[in-house]
Amino acid sequence: MRESEFQHAFASLTPDTMLDAIESTGVVCSGQFLALNSYENRVYQVAMEEGPAVVAKFYRPSRWSDDAILEEHEFTLALADQEIPVIAPAADENGDTLHHHQGLRFALYPCRGGRPPELDDPSHLEQLGRFIGRIHMLGASETFNHRPEIDIEHYLLQPSHYLLEHDFLPQHLLSAYQTIVKDLQLRIESCYDRAGSFNTIRLHGDCHPGNILWRDDGPQIVDFDDARTGPAMQDLWMFLSGDRRYMTERLADLLDGYTQFYDFNPTELHLLEALRSLRLVHYAGWLAKRWDDPAFPAAFPWFDSVRFWEDHILTLREQLAKMDEPPLVYS
Repeated sequence: MRESEFQHAFASLTPDTMLDAIESTGVVCSGQFLALNSYENRVYQVAMEEGPAVVAKFYRPSRWSDDAILEEHEFTLALADQEIPVIAPAADENGDTLHHHQGLRFALYPCRGGRPPELDDPSHLEQLGRFIGRIHMLGASETFNHRPEIDIEHYLLQPSHYLLEHDFLPQHLLSAYQTIVKDLQLRIESCYDRAGSFNTIRLHGDCHPGNILWRDDGPQIVDFDDARTGPAMQDLWMFLSGDRRYMTERLADLLDGYTQFYDFNPTELHLLEALRSLRLVHYAGWLAKRWDDPAFPAAFPWFDSVRFWEDHILTLREQLAKMDEPPLVYS
């Protein structure tokens, strides 16, 4: 199929096509399903005629190659083999985890429930730290060959250029945005210089509280769709927000668990606000690249408002100041 046909198959995914695709793997659906909260991909909880429900993830065309998707699957399966509580894709009788049907690519996952972690609870953060440390221990053992790095090129320059080239910013804010992107690049490069030498490893890549399902027996870590190579700090900083004292306390809780399994390089603390800044720009670029998908204007109506861009530039200016502050201290 041509690329346009793949795009059309994804955009026009119907319940019948979705159920037919799932049943092409040899299972029998009951016909009951629930669309889950996902924008990058199409994700459904689907009841089976026999046995527990499954979660079906239909991948957005063009974002990842088959090799990149399989690399994610292999990573999560390897983590699961080490009894790390991740939700890995299910394999069919042939051992395949990535399936194709009428131009669609999808994977099936076991259905799990849970609640967000309590980030004010030191025991929750310590337990999360232990599991992230175990993920990084295995992540450092090999490399990704088909997934890019979390870096300035992919998270700052490419998304900011896309926003400017496609006229998403109000005219009167163009100069301010261009200036702040240049300033961000200089500050982020300075943060990386201060961090010095550090390892880049395979990561979850998008390890925020929404991707943690907390159950009575502890957390389960889901959605490795953004798995990439980068500094270990990438999987830690999203649990750290608020004032400096609060972040320092939460960092200590997190690292108390983390360092039981993987060494933490304190120089990576120089990257904390740099990585937060990169994510802010990358997120805006992601929304812009998906704006032709009808689901995005409906879900993010504020994105193309003047108020959003004024607030976005103000937030980025605040990040410039934060990157000039001394890093958090951990001992």
